[in-house]
Amino acid sequence: MYSKILFFLNNVDYKTGFISNGVPIIDINKGSKLIIGKNLKINNGLRYNRIGRQQPCFFIANYGGEIVIGDDVGMSSTAIVCHKRVRIGSNVKIGGGTVIYDTDFHNLDVCRRTSIKEDITTVKKKEVEIKDNVFIGAHCIILKGVTIGENSIIGAGSVLTKSVPHNQIWAGNPAQFVKFIEFGEKSGMIEKY
Repeated sequence: MYSKILFFLNNVDYKTGFISNGVPIIDINKGSKLIIGKNLKINNGLRYNRIGRQQPCFFIANYGGEIVIGDDVGMSSTAIVCHKRVRIGSNVKIGGGTVIYDTDFHNLDVCRRTSIKEDITTVKKKEVEIKDNVFIGAHCIILKGVTIGENSIIGAGSVLTKSVPHNQIWAGNPAQFVKFIEFGEKSGMIEKY
């Protein structure tokens, strides 16, 4: 119930079936948006999905940023910080402690970084997109400009600095290709992609 009050206070657009175990942190600033599809399930804090580094989920949108989450998404202790656009497709599972950033937060040029105004106005931002049916292991870091293709799997603890094609497993720091996903008879697809 408390999560729904936070949604109301932050003008969050959400559909039916929302379940929040524990209370998330929601900070959707003026001119920014959080749009949530059906059946979002989130786990927040020490009492839910205890896999270490427990924290609430964070949904933070600033500077006109837009977070869009599809249907049937699940996440635990996940932080999404958006200054441009973060889009998560449907049927996505995000492991505990994962962070998703579409911004560098600070300018990499020391001269601009020392000026607060220039640091904020010149920082690099690029959209992040996580396509349908993606599984992201615990404690991953997904950085600006990354797209993760449909059905792909990201190994726990990975750092994504570049995009991942459809139907692949990637892992490591920085994340690299591991192998193609093989689909079994149940899905009707047997070949590799």
